[in-house]
Amino acid sequence: MTKKLRRSKQRNRMLELLRQTEKHPTATWLYDELRAEFPTVSLGNVYRNLSILVEQGTVRKLDFGSTFDRYELADEQHAHFVCRSCNGIFDLPMPSFADYTGRMSSTEGHEFLSTRVEFFGLCRDCADGTGQTEPDD
Repeated sequence: MTKKLRRSKQRNRMLELLRQTEKHPTATWLYDELRAEFPTVSLGNVYRNLSILVEQGTVRKLDFGSTFDRYELADEQHAHFVCRSCNGIFDLPMPSFADYTGRMSSTEGHEFLSTRVEFFGLCRDCADGTGQTEPDD
């Protein structure tokens, strides 16, 4: 049985921040953004709310092997490109995952529960030497 959670202004604001950014922020970035509006918010509170949102399927936690996990809304399937120089993360459109996984399920007999496609390399700016100096938080 799933526990009923109260509505939370901080959690709702976190979702707004994730909708408003093209970045794949860390919990620390979200914490820094929330502090102006919620001065008593703690980093632990941000992590707890992110955990709830991930468990609900509203937010995806992304682990690309770096020190900090990144987060994004779980609104659509897409691939990611991760720059090995500046650590920027970019969304990449992909063909319909439903079509692809449906074909694979019918030919191979597997049941797909989720899909994750990642590409690693140098982003356009880093490849031409104009890359950003700070990681994409």
